Amino acid sequence: MEEAQFEFVFLSDTFIMEILNPHILETIYSSKKETTLFGKWIHDAHISPLLSKLSEKHTVATIGSSENNIPIQSVQFGSGAKKILIWTQMHGNESTGTKVVFDLFNCTTSSTNPIFKEILKECTILCIPMLNPDGSLNYTRENAKNIDLNRDAVDQKAIESKLLRGVLESFQPDYCFNLHDQRTIFGVEGTKNPATISFLAPSEEATRKLTEGRKRTMNVIVAMNALLQKVIPNHVGRYTDTFYPTATGDNFQKLGFNTILIEAGHFPDDYEREETRKFNFYALVQGIYHIATAADYKEYLPYFEIPNNQENFFDIIEKKANSTEGKGYLFVDKIIDNALFTEIVLEKEGDLSNYLGHAVKS
Repeated sequence: MEEAQFEFVFLSDTFIMEILNPHILETIYSSKKETTLFGKWIHDAHISPLLSKLSEKHTVATIGSSENNIPIQSVQFGSGAKKILIWTQMHGNESTGTKVVFDLFNCTTSSTNPIFKEILKECTILCIPMLNPDGSLNYTRENAKNIDLNRDAVDQKAIESKLLRGVLESFQPDYCFNLHDQRTIFGVEGTKNPATISFLAPSEEATRKLTEGRKRTMNVIVAMNALLQKVIPNHVGRYTDTFYPTATGDNFQKLGFNTILIEAGHFPDDYEREETRKFNFYALVQGIYHIATAADYKEYLPYFEIPNNQENFFDIIEKKANSTEGKGYLFVDKIIDNALFTEIVLEKEGDLSNYLGHAVKS
């Protein structure tokens, strides 16, 4: 008997949501994962050959160039009325989302699965797989002029910020996915687990008012969280919705473009973020499928049941048994002689009773 593609999940007495079967997603992912992309340092030289080989189902276009004149490209696919804009690596050292969208491209190139047939029929998706190629090459958060693109939505001093705003205004998406990585410091409130995936429905102004746009954004996040709780229960957090006046997501939401942030974080023993990549893929596919198929996007309250992120992890904690005193260390990645190296940096010394370690040494 063929396994069902999805199931209906009750999220309240009256609220039912269609959630994809994680076993089906695992099978798809294991066969479609783009194996040439691996690890944390992903830059233009890694993705350009892949873009040149995409099928006729994808339209690849150069939308501009970075401050250092590296081409910035987009990929469009699908033919449906619902428009979705996705971008990754606006921070150059946050590459998990870039790997994920190439996994998605592989699925929409050759998968015969009904999930992707439905997505391609109902949605038109425009993706910028690397918004900040200069920062990606240098493995820095900022672009070549030391501008944080995620804090440049108002001034638009960076070429890359202007390009993204131009794409937004010309494409007029119904939903946006802004794909980031978050640091290993984040845990899930009320648990002893790292925040492997965190979500955010950005605020539009300082009071964090629940506008209709934010509610629709939260509704999509509810669907993604419902799936992830089946595969990584209690490893999903909710990123702070403090309003940042110059942030991209906040301003796009304010402009009326429903924007979903996915923050890829740490999973135990997964510093290359390959397991996190898989869960990020699951979440993105679920989110897109929900947009493609949902009758409405009204139910949002389960969003607030997702625990908050909290800053309570070090990569290594060193302390004596039965003591709260110790040292907390973080890993810091750097490019040295054209290779990625990781240094161990002492971050805190003293009372660590409120902290956890991804590794604990006595």
